[in-house]
Amino acid sequence: MRVYTRTGDDGTTGLIGGTRVKKFDLRLEAYGTIDELNSWIGLVRSQEISQEDISDLIEIQKNLFIIGAQLATDTAKVENGTKWECCEDNISFLEKKMDQILDTLPPLTNFLLPGGNNAVSYCHIARTVCRRAERRTYQLSAEISVPSDVLRYINRLSDYLYVLSRKVARDTGIEEIPWKS
Repeated sequence: MRVYTRTGDDGTTGLIGGTRVKKFDLRLEAYGTIDELNSWIGLVRSQEISQEDISDLIEIQKNLFIIGAQLATDTAKVENGTKWECCEDNISFLEKKMDQILDTLPPLTNFLLPGGNNAVSYCHIARTVCRRAERRTYQLSAEISVPSDVLRYINRLSDYLYVLSRKVARDTGIEEIPWKS
């Protein structure tokens, strides 16, 4: 299998189902940002973090591939029989993980300045890319039907990445710096 097809040389790309759209189509912005997020999470995963966090991030990356496939599918051409398994149980998983982590961290009284070390910083970058993915996907949902659980999952994931940044800071001995006006 070759990586290149030459079919995109005209400025279009194919959706699942065969429809061709411009490379600047909002659908591509949405699933392209999901792909970017997945890459940033891969960078977080490659840092010195706990094996449990690595395992959780691998599951999240798998879910992001499913979400990307959902957003890349032309549902007018592909029967609804193609069912991608995401995201209701995965939302609960993220919520439980956040609750477990937050029970071990001091409560927040201020916003925190992103940073401290590479792992913490990459968590924050992934969080901000996740917020952009959420904005693009909500924007797309004004044009096509996007499953509500996908939108909720992306929202919850950005919260999880923030909480993970705090956990990684604690695990690596990095002091959190509060923002004060």
